[in-house]
Amino acid sequence: MTDALTQMMESHDVLLADGATGTNLFNMGLQSGDAPELWNTDQPEKIKTLYKYAVDAGSDLFLTNTFGGTAARLKLHDAQGRVRELNRVGAELGRDVADKAGRKVLVAGSVGPTGEIMEPVGSLSHALAVEMFHEQADGLKEGGADVLWLETISAPEEYRAAAEAFALVGLPWCGTMSFDTAGRTMMGVTSAAMVEMVESLAPNRPLAYGANCGTGASDLLRTVLGFAAQDSAVPIIAKGNAGIPKYVDGHIHYNGTPELMGEYAVMARDCGAKIIGGCCGTMPEHLGAMREALDTRPRGSAAPTLEEIVAKLGDFSSASDGTEEGAGGERRSRGGRRRRT
Repeated sequence: MTDALTQMMESHDVLLADGATGTNLFNMGLQSGDAPELWNTDQPEKIKTLYKYAVDAGSDLFLTNTFGGTAARLKLHDAQGRVRELNRVGAELGRDVADKAGRKVLVAGSVGPTGEIMEPVGSLSHALAVEMFHEQADGLKEGGADVLWLETISAPEEYRAAAEAFALVGLPWCGTMSFDTAGRTMMGVTSAAMVEMVESLAPNRPLAYGANCGTGASDLLRTVLGFAAQDSAVPIIAKGNAGIPKYVDGHIHYNGTPELMGEYAVMARDCGAKIIGGCCGTMPEHLGAMREALDTRPRGSAAPTLEEIVAKLGDFSSASDGTEEGAGGERRSRGGRRRRT
């Protein structure tokens, strides 16, 4: 039986995903340092409102409020014993909103990085990473998620561990990495290397793969072009930030306008993305502009050039996308992890 996401990808030219989790929850009163996942049980109506933002803006799928839902991340808030509960409830709230949407909307169970560094660089073993991802994914499945959605990953070892865990759970999945270090992930993965890794995961490859977060929309589209150049048959995901973050009055604000995100959406489609959404800073008004742009503007005759991307979306943050000859092999660095905001 074909899964719901594959069916939707086959029947739609492109799919619109959701926007930011953290940015919207901070606007609802979440405090810096708090665990958003605790709001699944403490503030369920606000989490439903978050999900409805995406549905009302025209999204075809939205991610659950479970990005930091592994035991390793929840341990920071003394909630490591609540992994299954918090993930299950996060998905149940999403299921309720999606089922009342009046059209087909999918619930994607968000799974972020553990925040730990995997062996051989760090101390997190493959077996323990699989166990943590398995526990989280079980809760998301129990809550009714249509698909699991791995995001903001830097290390290929962690991506592979999640893939193994998701196979044990028996749900289809998607997976994105964050290319935020001169066109590479923090752990040195290039767009080309990610495609090679994704292809190697058969028979449990993701239904779609791609990039999320990172720096600005321009950089993300350059990475998408890197994916497309590899000619993989696996659909591509583009989930870029709404511009560049700046501190204003003690808070982070993203400078991307709805108009810019509309341009980003159609350019992402022309670069080869099948699923297009926003990440940090992407608000309901951005999603609405993206929906309108995708619905009303014709597909381009060719992928945009790098010069056209810069002209519409702004400069790249680095001169290189990390794949040029002599750019160096896979790099390793210490493992700070970004929350999807």
